[in-house]
Amino acid sequence: MSTTPLLELRGINKSFGVVHVLHDVDLTIYPGQVTALVGDNGAGKSTLVKAVAGIYPLDSGEYHFDGKPVTVHGPKDASALGIEVVYQDLALCENLDIVENMFLGREVKTGPVLDETTMESKAREVLASLSVRTVKSVRQSVSSLSGGQRQTVAIAKAALWNSKVVLLDEPTAALGVAQTRQVLDLVRRLADSGVGVLLISHNLSDVFEVADRITALYLGRVAADVATKDVTSRQVVELITTGSSSDLDGASAPSATA
Repeated sequence: MSTTPLLELRGINKSFGVVHVLHDVDLTIYPGQVTALVGDNGAGKSTLVKAVAGIYPLDSGEYHFDGKPVTVHGPKDASALGIEVVYQDLALCENLDIVENMFLGREVKTGPVLDETTMESKAREVLASLSVRTVKSVRQSVSSLSGGQRQTVAIAKAALWNSKVVLLDEPTAALGVAQTRQVLDLVRRLADSGVGVLLISHNLSDVFEVADRITALYLGRVAADVATKDVTSRQVVELITTGSSSDLDGASAPSATA
């Protein structure tokens, strides 16, 4: 596995007026790994994700992609690098089918006419590459899909554009047991394909099942950045609620092979 991070943020600061939300935050995402971003409400997770996605400009800090310093002025810049975000609301249009949603705003055309055959073929191809078997037809309306199927479509949409980094915001929230299982399997397969995945989640069971590394935020600061195998659920809860764990040694970024 590559020892060069796909995405690396160093010393990130972000304020809104007098409120300092992110304090010298470091974040590293490696190819083929799932990094879980955990923290209580108000810890700064959403702000950090939006900073990565180019929605919020950085006040200070360094943004590196594929080992090179870059400047991200907006979501288009982040997308051009290969960064896709799947937000909790999924941003899917219920009145459109799966193909139309996956290519929304990026439609393939032959002259002035939509190339439905190509789009349908590519949609099937990416779903197959992720071993998605829960969707009967790519022409199903999104309104007819279950919560798990919708999350699957949103993740497949992110994977469609040869993404290098995919950010997933609470992908299993409000899902049942069976649907959660499907989504977690998909997240793991996405990482196994070489994509760097950032998983934002409150569900520590999900985190410990699929994450290779855990970055814990506490009041806008990184409390720890550790390999999942090196911590327990109790220690992570302590990091989330107090910002430290008395019996946690070496709370720092592990190597890419961890």
